[in-house]
Amino acid sequence: MKKLLLPALCSLALTCHAEGLPDLGDVSQEMISPQQERQIGEQTMFQIRADKSYLDDPEIADYLNQLGDLLVVNSGEPAQDFEFFAINDQAINAFAIPGGFVGVNAGLILLAQNESELASVLGHEIAHVTQHHYARMISGQKYDSLAAMAAVAVAILAARSNPQAATAAIYGAQGGALQRQLNFTRTHELEADRIGLTTLDRSGFDTRAMPAFFEKLQRATRLQEGNTPTYLRTHPVTAERIADVDNRVQQLPFHLVPDSLNFQLVRAKLTATLKTPAEAITYFNSALGEQKFGNPVANRYGLVIALLRNQQVKQAAQEFVTLQNQASANAMITTLAGKIKRLNSPGKDIAGFYHTATRNFPRHRALIYDYAEVLLQDRRFEEALKLLNEQVLTNGNDARLYELQAKTFAALGRKQEEHHALAYNFILRGDLRGTIEQLELAKRSGTDYYELSTIETELKQFREIAAAQRKKN
Repeated sequence: MKKLLLPALCSLALTCHAEGLPDLGDVSQEMISPQQERQIGEQTMFQIRADKSYLDDPEIADYLNQLGDLLVVNSGEPAQDFEFFAINDQAINAFAIPGGFVGVNAGLILLAQNESELASVLGHEIAHVTQHHYARMISGQKYDSLAAMAAVAVAILAARSNPQAATAAIYGAQGGALQRQLNFTRTHELEADRIGLTTLDRSGFDTRAMPAFFEKLQRATRLQEGNTPTYLRTHPVTAERIADVDNRVQQLPFHLVPDSLNFQLVRAKLTATLKTPAEAITYFNSALGEQKFGNPVANRYGLVIALLRNQQVKQAAQEFVTLQNQASANAMITTLAGKIKRLNSPGKDIAGFYHTATRNFPRHRALIYDYAEVLLQDRRFEEALKLLNEQVLTNGNDARLYELQAKTFAALGRKQEEHHALAYNFILRGDLRGTIEQLELAKRSGTDYYELSTIETELKQFREIAAAQRKKN
């Protein structure tokens, strides 16, 4: 089993020295280094991933990262590592975290009517990261550790999502001095607009989408009768900003950019899962019926998901036949095909379907997870382990892979490796206590010297982290 690099795991919970001790030294300085920004971001994500609002959907996450990566390569810092993720919240919001982490609420994805509008928001948030706006906000303050700085970053995020709770969040983290710094300054916003627009243009998207989305946000404010969208509270859109962006757009070449099918499928998937099954079925039937609105392939895809959620498997399978005839080869639709097959034809060679599907779409995580589950159900444990080990080699920070590895090791009676894999799953999901418990079980469950040595080293590290956190609390 491939092991995660311990320093990477430590940075999720608390920054570690090379010799493994928590870093509790004074880190105040005029400017935070990029390495410190990344550590702050990783510690913030440690808490975000553990929160129930974190949308743990591999297809939506993969789509956001594919779109984001297109923009990052044309940004001011193309070598900066970024991670894009979704929040299961219908409020209209997006936010950036130091070190290259960008979150997008489901509500904002659904508000965007085309892919360029969503890309304009990501471009703006990428600019906040590459221009180090958060670092500017919290640099020069006095902190006793990077963990304390991460606590302030979490408080800022909480306050930007819920301004009414701002004062309590900040006082609980580090004192009230940062109250005035909760929102980006006018200069920060104008800079993120300007640089984000340049990134959008270089990436081949429709630059008119940025002022169009700003205006859409303002209309949403009026429609909500004073209940201002969160994105407007944290990124105030003024007439000056809209005019400035619009003037810049007039000087750029026009791009007519069609939406990718995955953009439409992701929006349909969110609609199908955020609404009740009955509401979603009604919505998509209306879209496909006399009213005929939206993308017909995406609408039928959403209808199939809604029918499955409503336990109407036979009707879902019928609708999927029509969907397959309408759509070209696509990983998300292939994943849905696998779910239909597993429900309707459990006795057939489902593993053969997934073998071919993962060859066609080798980086689509949802297919990999489903393939591993099928192999486990078929008791093909060695094949499942081979598949998962290969995936861990390319993505060593995927909690779901370790969870599936643990199931496979359990089926093979390899207790030590089972608990070790679960420890990695727990730390990546933000559960430090569970990590330590699993490492303790792993230590007691086997005799492999190399494995025990690794486990003991990790156990020592995470116990030190837990002790340091208790001391600070």
